[in-house]
Amino acid sequence: MSDNTISRRAALLGMGTVAAWAASPARALLAQADGATLSPAVEAILAKMTLEEKAGQLQLNAAAWGGGVATALNPPSNGPSFEGQLADAVAGKLTGVFNGNGAEMARRMQGAVMRDSRLKIPLIFAADVIHGHRTIFPVPVAEAASFDPDLAMRTARMAAYEAAGAGIDWTFFPMVDIARDQRWGRTMEGAGEDPMLGQLFAIARVKGFQGKNLAADDAVMACIKHFAAYGAAESGLDYNIVDMSERTLREVYLPPYKAGFDAGAMSGMASFNEINGIPSTGNPWLMKQLLRDEWKFPGIIVSDYTGDEEMIAAGFAKDGKDAARIAFLAGVDMSMQSNLYALHLPSLVREGAVPQEVLDRSVRRVLAVKQMLGLFDDPFRRIDRKRETARSRTKAAIALSREAAQKSMVLLKNDGDLLPLDPARKIALIGPFASGQHDLNGPWVVYGDNNQAIDLVTGLRAAGAKNVTVTPGSGVEDALPGGIEAAVAAAQGADVVVLAIGESESMSGEAQSRTSITVPAPQMALAEAVAKTGKPIVVLLKNGRGLALEGAVKDAPAILVTWFLGSETGHAIADVLFGKVGPSGRLPLSFPYESGQEPYYYAHKETGRPAPAGTRVPYKTQWRTAPNAALYPFGHGLTYGKVTYDAADVPASLAWDGRITVSATVTNTGTRACEELVQLYIRDRVASITRPVREMKAFRKVALAPGKSERVSFTLTRAQLEFLGTDLRPTVEPGTFDVWIAPSAQADGAHGTFELVK
Repeated sequence: MSDNTISRRAALLGMGTVAAWAASPARALLAQADGATLSPAVEAILAKMTLEEKAGQLQLNAAAWGGGVATALNPPSNGPSFEGQLADAVAGKLTGVFNGNGAEMARRMQGAVMRDSRLKIPLIFAADVIHGHRTIFPVPVAEAASFDPDLAMRTARMAAYEAAGAGIDWTFFPMVDIARDQRWGRTMEGAGEDPMLGQLFAIARVKGFQGKNLAADDAVMACIKHFAAYGAAESGLDYNIVDMSERTLREVYLPPYKAGFDAGAMSGMASFNEINGIPSTGNPWLMKQLLRDEWKFPGIIVSDYTGDEEMIAAGFAKDGKDAARIAFLAGVDMSMQSNLYALHLPSLVREGAVPQEVLDRSVRRVLAVKQMLGLFDDPFRRIDRKRETARSRTKAAIALSREAAQKSMVLLKNDGDLLPLDPARKIALIGPFASGQHDLNGPWVVYGDNNQAIDLVTGLRAAGAKNVTVTPGSGVEDALPGGIEAAVAAAQGADVVVLAIGESESMSGEAQSRTSITVPAPQMALAEAVAKTGKPIVVLLKNGRGLALEGAVKDAPAILVTWFLGSETGHAIADVLFGKVGPSGRLPLSFPYESGQEPYYYAHKETGRPAPAGTRVPYKTQWRTAPNAALYPFGHGLTYGKVTYDAADVPASLAWDGRITVSATVTNTGTRACEELVQLYIRDRVASITRPVREMKAFRKVALAPGKSERVSFTLTRAQLEFLGTDLRPTVEPGTFDVWIAPSAQADGAHGTFELVK
C-alpha cells in the first residue's frame, strides 16, 4: 500500500493535527446533545414523566434473553425472565438492555414498549461489539499493530453495519485505555502503550462506528471507555487501584479519551478503578469538572457493570442507596446492571438528597441521545430480521477481516531469511493452536463463532501446502500424554517446523491478569524438545499482550506475532507465511526481556544514574538479569525486504514560531518488496520537567520495491515539542532536541539534533 492516504491521516504531527482529524461532521453532534435541543414532542414527554419513569430511563440491564456467550461474559445476576424484563420495560423501569439475542428479541421488546407503555419512549439496545459482530476482526491491540487508523475505521464501520442490522444502537467500544503493564489482561482491547497511537485509533473507531449520521440505520453510537486510567491498575491487576499524579494522568492517559470524545463519541463509561483514593464512578472532579466543564462533553456517562454498587465493597459507600447518590451526584448519568438508580433515585429526590433538576438533566441527556439515534422518529430503524441475515458475514466483511489480519501480524525475527516458506516443503505443524475451531476469534466476542473461523492448518492447506502434518504436542496449560514424543517424531520427518503456541482466549482479556507473561510451561517444554531436533523453527505466537520470550522460543530463527486474528485467522497467516503478502505490522507495545520488568514502556524517563551501553557498571539503573530496555521494543517489526536508513537531514535550529523539515532516505536493499513504517521520535534533553527518553511524534508507511529508495520527510513545529509545565499548562523551553527517524523506539535509524530558539 502506498503512503498517500496514510500520510494525510496516520502521519500526524502533534496534538494540533490529531485534534484536526478528530473534527468532523460528528463533532457537530455534540452541540445537538444539549437538552435544550430536544424536539417539542420529546420535551413534552419529559414533562409527563414520574420520578420512577425518570429513574427507569437511567437504568440499563443485561438482556434476560441473551446468548450463551453474552450470559457468560455478563451474567444477568439472577435477574428477571425475559417476560419479567419485558414487563419492566413496558412499566418504564428500563431505558434498554445490552448483549441481547438479536433482532427478534429487540423487535419483541420494542414492539411491546411502543404498544403498551404509558409514554412510549423507545428502548435503546446496546452490546459489546469490541472487534466485530458476526464477522470478527483482529483484537484491537493487534489491529493497532497495523499502525493504520484508516483500517480501524473501516473495520469499525463494517462492525457497525452488521451490528446495526441486528438491532444494536450502541456499542461499548472503543476502549482507549493506555496499557503499559503487560500483566493486565485487558491490554488486548486497546491500542497499546503510546498516547499518540491511542488517540489516532480512538478517533478512527469512533468515526467508523458512528459514521456520518448517528440516525442512519448502519450507525452505532460509540462509547469511550474506561474513564479513566483503567489501564494503569496497580500490578496489572484488573479492577485494582490507580495512584498517579495529575501530570501523568493528563500527559499519558487522558489524551485518547479526549480525542475520542472530540471525534463525536456521544457516550462514555466510568472505569472500575479508583484514582488517588476516589472511585471513578463516584469522582466529581473526573466526571464533572474535567469531562463536563473543561472538555464540554454533553453526552451520557454510564457506569460499568455494577460499578456503582462496587463502591460499597471498596469502602466508599455504606449501602446501595448511598452508592446511587454518590455516583449520580458525581456525574454518572446511567447505572448498568445494579438497579441502584431505579431502586433509589426516586426516594433520593423526594428526600432532597438529589436535586430534581440534576435528575432531569441526566434524563434529558438520555432522551437527547435516543433522539440523535433516530429512535423517536422510528423505534425500529435498526430492527429488521431480514436485514440482520443479509448483513451478516458478507463477502466484503470476510475480505476485510483477512486484510486486517494480514496487516496486524508482526515479524519479530527472521534469521537467515527463513521466511517466507515454500509451501511445497514438508511442514510439521506443531502446537495447541495448530488446528481446531478454538481460540481463533479472541477474547470479548459476544456474537461471533469460532466454528465459522478458519483455523491454521485449513489456511495452510488452502494456500497450497500439501505436505503438512499436525501434532498438538501439548495443551495450552497442560501436558498431553505422549504429546512431546509425537511432536519430536513429526519434526524429525519434516523440513521445517511451524510451532503454534501462546495464550488461549481465556488467558487474555478481562480479569485475566498474569504474574508471569511467558509462554506456559507445557508449551515451553514442547518448544525445547522440538528445538533439539535441529530443524528450523518458525514460532507463531498467539497472544493478547506483550510476552516475555524465553529459551527455545526466544532463540527460534523466526518469530511471527499473530495475536488473535478473528474470522480469517488461517488464511491470513498462510498469506504471510508463504509470502503472498509481506509482514507490515509493528509492535504497539513493548516485549520485555523478563516479566519482572513490568510495567515497561519505551517512553520512560532517564534517571540520574543511567546504565551505560555495553559492560555492566555497578550502582546504575538496571536489573541484575536484564537491561533497562525491551527485547522487542515499541514500533519494532521486520519485513521481507531489507531496509536501511541514511543519515538524517536536520536543520540546526527551529525558530520559536517557525517550522523545520527533518528527513532521511530509506532504501530497500533486499530482493522483495516491502512496506516500511518510518517513525519520528524526539527528546527534549533539558527541561524544567524531566522528559521521556523518546516520544513518538509521527509515522509514515512507505512502499519500497527491491532496490528502491524514498526520501521521507516530517515537519516539526514548536507545538509538537510542548509538555505540561509546573502549572500543568502546555509549555516548551528553548534548548537542544534529539530527533530520530527510525524503525522502532530503540533503533538509532537516522539521528540528529536541533536547537529550539526563542
